[in-house]
Amino acid sequence: MMQDPVDAARTGLLIVDLQNDFLHPQGAYARGGLANADMVALPGHVLPVAEALRGKGGWIVSTQFTLVRGREGEPFISPHLKKLRPFLGKGDFAPGSWGNSLVDTLRPADLVVEKVAYSAFYMTRMEWVLRKAGIDTLIVCGIVTNGGVASTLRDAHVRDFSTFLLTDGCAAFSRQAHDTAIADLSTISTPLTCAEAAAVIEHL
Repeated sequence: MMQDPVDAARTGLLIVDLQNDFLHPQGAYARGGLANADMVALPGHVLPVAEALRGKGGWIVSTQFTLVRGREGEPFISPHLKKLRPFLGKGDFAPGSWGNSLVDTLRPADLVVEKVAYSAFYMTRMEWVLRKAGIDTLIVCGIVTNGGVASTLRDAHVRDFSTFLLTDGCAAFSRQAHDTAIADLSTISTPLTCAEAAAVIEHL
């Protein structure tokens, strides 16, 4: 469980990549045949935590995986990602687009940070924004557990943020990958269910 002192006003719910292009039935991943029920369920799991933290004056922080447009709107896609997700193309995860946006269930976010790789700290303004907002504690959730969540959480850890991991607020493309990642990340972050986190926040 959360240990004192935790100040809700200095705490951010860090939502990793819960975007329309990943989760919505009309998004890029569903169109590419990669719809995932565990991932689609996440906004409903996370919502009580977001509502509790908003009510206590905390911050909602959303990371947006982004495919930056090049000439004629063609996105820059890393070779490893293109190999894994050959269906990605023009318009997918485009800056400012519907697909790039946080899902409606969890909107609005107080802070939004675009990212181009797994970690939300890699070549982004994430740390600068968190420091400016006075955030020193992060409750992390999102997708995928063994990808963007793991990389972001580890980068937060080495930057001396206090972190909590929502075990049922994350998902991966297999339950085994999710469970293994949760076990690994629990060595550097305090694991909580969404219900546990919401209950603790209500008493801050």
